[in-house]
Amino acid sequence: MADETPPAPVPPSVARVLQYFRALSREDKMQALVQYSKKLEPLPERFRMLDRGAFTIPECQTQVDLFPDLRPDGTLHFYADVDARRSPTIAAFLAILLGAVNDQPPSTALGIPLDFARQMMDSIGLGAREVGLNAMLARVKRYAAQAAAESAGRIPPPVPAQST
Repeated sequence: MADETPPAPVPPSVARVLQYFRALSREDKMQALVQYSKKLEPLPERFRMLDRGAFTIPECQTQVDLFPDLRPDGTLHFYADVDARRSPTIAAFLAILLGAVNDQPPSTALGIPLDFARQMMDSIGLGAREVGLNAMLARVKRYAAQAAAESAGRIPPPVPAQST
């Protein structure tokens, strides 16, 4: 008999997002996405100067750059650069995802279920975008794992914390 570890509980901020989207009809989800696409935080100037190669998510059909910021208190804050006018659904997904994990410890991002994109976008026909959406989630989780390891003293932070 294999020793199976039960899955970690979904962090409350993530569970709220999933519960909210599960309760919406397809039309209401589309309207919610339009509203969320307007909530994506602008990219701070300090990130505009960085070489974007390490931050680009190549699996996305849309140009997406994702920047982690490890704060002195051990929390993470992510910024994304995407053209929200040309890709409102991607901007909305990022606003929702980052809204659930920003200013939280890395464990929050690490607790996101792997099928988060599918659960959230279920019924709105974004199958062709799921690879990119999952790549964004994987990148957030990778940065969170790096931050958790860094805070435990094992590796350097993914991006040095900088004051705003």
